[in-house]
Amino acid sequence: MYPYTAFDQEFIRLRAAQFRDQLQRWQAGQLSDEQFLPLRLQNGWYVQRHAPMLRVAVPYGEISSTQLRMLARIAREFDQPDADLLAQAQATQDALQASQPGLTLAAPPLKWGYAHFTTRTNVQFNWIPLARAADVMDLLASVQMHGIQTSGNAIRNITCDALAGIAPDEVLDTRPFAEILRQWSTLHPEFAFLPRKFKIAFSGAAEDRAATGWYDIGLRVVQSDAGGVGFAVSVGGGMGRTPVIGTVVREFLPWRELLNYTEAVVRVYNQYGRRDNKWKARIKMLVKAEGQRFIDAVEAEYQAIVTRDGAPHTITDAELARMQAGFAVPPLAPANLPSGTDTASTDTASTAYQRWLTQNVRAHRLPQLAAVTLSFKRAGWAPGDADADTLAALADLAERFSAGEARVTHAQNLLLPWVHQSDLPALYEEARALGLAQPNIGLLTDMIACPGGDFCSLANARAIPIAAALTELFADIDEVSDLGPIDLHISGCINSCGHHHSGHIGILGVDKDGKEWYQVTLGGSDGSALSGPATPGKVVGPSFSAAEVPGVVEAILDSYRALRLHAAEPFIATLRRVGHEPFKAAANGARLGEHRATHAAHAAETSAA
Repeated sequence: MYPYTAFDQEFIRLRAAQFRDQLQRWQAGQLSDEQFLPLRLQNGWYVQRHAPMLRVAVPYGEISSTQLRMLARIAREFDQPDADLLAQAQATQDALQASQPGLTLAAPPLKWGYAHFTTRTNVQFNWIPLARAADVMDLLASVQMHGIQTSGNAIRNITCDALAGIAPDEVLDTRPFAEILRQWSTLHPEFAFLPRKFKIAFSGAAEDRAATGWYDIGLRVVQSDAGGVGFAVSVGGGMGRTPVIGTVVREFLPWRELLNYTEAVVRVYNQYGRRDNKWKARIKMLVKAEGQRFIDAVEAEYQAIVTRDGAPHTITDAELARMQAGFAVPPLAPANLPSGTDTASTDTASTAYQRWLTQNVRAHRLPQLAAVTLSFKRAGWAPGDADADTLAALADLAERFSAGEARVTHAQNLLLPWVHQSDLPALYEEARALGLAQPNIGLLTDMIACPGGDFCSLANARAIPIAAALTELFADIDEVSDLGPIDLHISGCINSCGHHHSGHIGILGVDKDGKEWYQVTLGGSDGSALSGPATPGKVVGPSFSAAEVPGVVEAILDSYRALRLHAAEPFIATLRRVGHEPFKAAANGARLGEHRATHAAHAAETSAA
């Protein structure tokens, strides 16, 4: 992990002190709500449906055991609503549940005292009172964490492939470049008030596991014909109301020019991006409207930076080497240390263990090691949620099995990147005891879901009850394994925090006359090897009631089983081979719930087999 310098540490300490002063002046009435709004947003503080929400930055997903313990402390001591607020919030949710026509899904009760892993590798808390916000920021700063630019119209948290630095197919470790870009963009005076939020992602491997096509700037490592290493640059990707795949504006950008060229892109956006219409303010709308003229403007600005300004941000060999040194392989503890767990009884030939190895354990560029994903998709919890005790236990696991490091993933799980192969049985037993060894990574129940209407004031519908219903419906791991790899993504509103556009099956919450309804899309892709080039899914028809959604997903998957050439043909491959029409017909036919009995019978057969 990148080691903070004395300057880095003092920087975030002073930022926390500055926020305390701003908070106190607002509490004293010296700052109006309007004046305080951008100040708290720039530090990651929202005001949501029931209470404030804090978003903590986890740059490129890397997090230490010390930081996990601090998150556990914050969850335990600060993420605590008072009794009246909780009662009022739960009553609001219960009334919403009761208002849904024909809804038989049981809504999970609201939880508190936990952290939530997001699709952009941040961590969120939903119940911290603003009166205690400054204390939390001081605690975060003490472990090199903060909420700087996790909100507001600035360059947000920069993401990478969760396997950066350890993937066997990697061309170049992008974490040093992400850190260079993070430092350059943090509190950048020219880009503090962009037309809209701005997101950047890196991918350094043969496979794009960072969904770069969906970002405002996507940077994929490529090699030139002469053997040089640089980036293919795409600009203008994004989800939301208008899903757009980024346009490749540079086939090859030498790595030294990363900051100079990024500055040109953001500067053109800052100058010409719309500020009169929130829904047309993202850079994707500018790129879509201007096309080649946008690319020409960026090139002109870039040339001016290089020739007139003297290329002030060119990355030197020395700077890259300094940064790369911060991402060297950490000191690894010897394998097979006493763990306090009896692994002698672990049946490593069992179906359960072998399935876990297949789904949750990835190859490592160092053959004696493995990368292990702990699944945060489990019954009773929303996707990506971890309570205080679990966070503390994760810190222990990271120290004992992964050199004190972990990574938050795009799919809202936690990955341990430095695990000895010989320690896998012991880690499996520990993860299973914590309820984190579900062998479902990449499968249907490894679904992405935003907090939705349970917490977010922007949401049109809840996402958590839908995720809970599908988790319960597909609880049989034999059935889920038989269905194979499927990306299921759920968003509570058009802002697409659940990335529904890129799901093989996408579910979007919409509002109809004050009721929760859900639009279903099929065939989306994030750009991975399985999914193919990034593309938005297609809507199957009019929206469905909450009560109908589980039956719709059942019908779609029943059709898949009937249409696939063989058990190994993935859902997305079958969908593209036969087209959308059979699946659309099945989904729309499920409005009457006709497929539930068929699905139950098939599930029983699968379980018996």
